[in-house]
Amino acid sequence: MTALTAAGAIPHSYVLTTRGHRTGLTRRNPVTIVEHNERLWLVAPYGAVAWVHNARKAGQVSLTRRRVNRTYTIREVSADDAGPVLQRYVLIASATRRYFQAAPNDPVERFVAEAAHHPVFELTPTAS
Repeated sequence: MTALTAAGAIPHSYVLTTRGHRTGLTRRNPVTIVEHNERLWLVAPYGAVAWVHNARKAGQVSLTRRRVNRTYTIREVSADDAGPVLQRYVLIASATRRYFQAAPNDPVERFVAEAAHHPVFELTPTAS
């Protein structure tokens, strides 16, 4: 899956690279990026998994797609800010819908209520 994601074969998907905050080892995971309100968002559909802890500790991540690698500073957002992003996320990442209580057509308030279970990060490109 990671190879297909890196090649750009899966829409909205990138390879996320983090460094293990305990081991220092490089970790790669396929992720789906959400574009909402002219900004980029990183969603953790499975909760606070290892890459989330690594990203929080480092304060930045790298995303790769079609041989283009970019580094981003991350900022975890509040539930109110996360709600609309999560709502958009379930529309484009259908494979993870079963991990959400809210359905794609539910009001945004249902997604705000779920935000504690699905961390959302705003991505800001770092200077080259």
